[in-house]
Amino acid sequence: MLALESPSQDCYNASMKLRFEPTIPNYLTMLRLLAIPFMAWAISAGASYNTLAFVFFVGIWATDILDGYIARHYNQTSDFGRVFDPFVDKVFQLTTALTMTLTGRLPAWVPAFIFAKEFMMVIGGYFLLKKRKVIVQARWYGKLGTVLFVAAFASMFLLPADQQHWANIIFIIPVAWALVVYLLYGIQFMIPHLRHQKGS
Repeated sequence: MLALESPSQDCYNASMKLRFEPTIPNYLTMLRLLAIPFMAWAISAGASYNTLAFVFFVGIWATDILDGYIARHYNQTSDFGRVFDPFVDKVFQLTTALTMTLTGRLPAWVPAFIFAKEFMMVIGGYFLLKKRKVIVQARWYGKLGTVLFVAAFASMFLLPADQQHWANIIFIIPVAWALVVYLLYGIQFMIPHLRHQKGS
């Protein structure tokens, strides 16, 4: 059974500092954001730049893991990072999906699904912030979902051009898990809010 965490663990603090804070994780997050357009260019440049595009892709993903590790283990978490890091993750996934679709490597339903998923998460997160002063932070199942999508995208760099149709099968697992994640976030955050409204 899913344990519901106390809302106080995700409460918005009026003194939150959402301005850039000069920590190593925040610099790495900024570096990831700046690298995304170069990755998109390399993907769209054609097969001869596929290796370079893959290097950018892996580098962006690796810095995401690294900044999270440093933030947690060296006490460099920040309000800016809690908000900006997942935003950059969304830009990373959407840019990769859109660029691959425009170059014929992905079916259009993949970026459409990702956009719809992220849009609903943003709307839900904004609703909870305004109504309950709660910021929805990533949980293990959400992070697993990101890993599955990243693995699926990575496989597209490695598939030969005549095998790109496998994307319709490769993305079934991350899409199915994303639906489970959406349900779990709803159970963990929206149901307590509805109960609170009913009891008030």
